[in-house]
Amino acid sequence: MSDQEHWMRLALAEALRAGEAGEVPVGAVVVAGGRLVAAAGNSCIADNDPCAHAEVNALRRAGAAIGNYRLPGAELYVTLEPCVMCAGAMVHARLTRVIYGCADPAAGAAGSMANILQTPFLNHRCGILAGVLESECRGLMMSFFEDRRGAF
Repeated sequence: MSDQEHWMRLALAEALRAGEAGEVPVGAVVVAGGRLVAAAGNSCIADNDPCAHAEVNALRRAGAAIGNYRLPGAELYVTLEPCVMCAGAMVHARLTRVIYGCADPAAGAAGSMANILQTPFLNHRCGILAGVLESECRGLMMSFFEDRRGAF
């Protein structure tokens, strides 16, 4: 198993926990220097917070762990392509690279609908790697929403 698959599997574990809690199953981990700095899943419903996406939660925890809101040299692994809000937070955190599992063709901001991570007018750009454990990440999202639709 590659390092990228290892970290994405940890993000998938966070996504599973979020889904079991009734949240949209997205998970994220922040890695720096080859070690895990922070991990989180979505918690918008539990926290009554529209900003409590997995990526933002992981960035907040990483900033607290490192003692700085800027995380140069860090990478963020996330199961779903980031939205505009999360991509903006990643740029402000000065992440080196964002690695995501499956694309979000409806709202993805790392290339699908927009590319906030590499927008030329911002003062930082993040590298992007897409498709790590793509089928597992996509399958988790699809089964979550299929179950939700079946419940109604």
